[in-house]
Amino acid sequence: MDNTKRRRYNLPLRVVNYNNSISMNEQEKPDKTRRNLIVATSAVGAAAGLGAAVPFVASMWPSERARAAGAPVEVDISRMAPGELAVVEWRGKPVWVIRRTQEMLASLKAVEARLSDPASKASEQPKYAENEYRSAKPEFMVMEGVCTHLGCSPQLKGLEAKAEMGADWAGGFYCPCHGSKFDLAGRVFRGAPAPVNLKVPPYEFVTDGTLVIGEDKEKKGA
Repeated sequence: MDNTKRRRYNLPLRVVNYNNSISMNEQEKPDKTRRNLIVATSAVGAAAGLGAAVPFVASMWPSERARAAGAPVEVDISRMAPGELAVVEWRGKPVWVIRRTQEMLASLKAVEARLSDPASKASEQPKYAENEYRSAKPEFMVMEGVCTHLGCSPQLKGLEAKAEMGADWAGGFYCPCHGSKFDLAGRVFRGAPAPVNLKVPPYEFVTDGTLVIGEDKEKKGA
């Protein structure tokens, strides 16, 4: 793999609740080869499911200059436990990385009948994510955290949000701007203003514990 277009930014991270704003910090530690966002994580809930309140981890954004360059982002996922969500930035957009539990994966099948595009035929994702999980590996979901309606950023809502989201809510994402709902693969529910599912960016696993967003074999012509 050619790492010459990537840089490393070992940035300080902090855990925030999904209802809080993301803190930003412009401190950088670049090297000549790659950008590496070391992602710490916080449990979404017990590994058994999404029953607890749902926090997530926010990376500190890189500088405006690095952002504009659109360089691939290298993410350390080795410390992510099942049921955790990390947020990184790529090309000025939040990108979510979720390590899904078996219960989360099972919920994808259970909600299919209520989705607008369950097979993601009209939605955008790489060929390796054209499957029931919308991912290269079932347990790891990578998607842009940008609503396909008007570009707001949805919030993660766990099982504890049934009173707010409805008795049949199995966990997923809710856009507070205009009410679009998405499941844990970013697929939009019927009746929502969002026209298509959340976008899956190009990515690849360079090792079992390292993910690169913005680069894959398809983009490199392999």
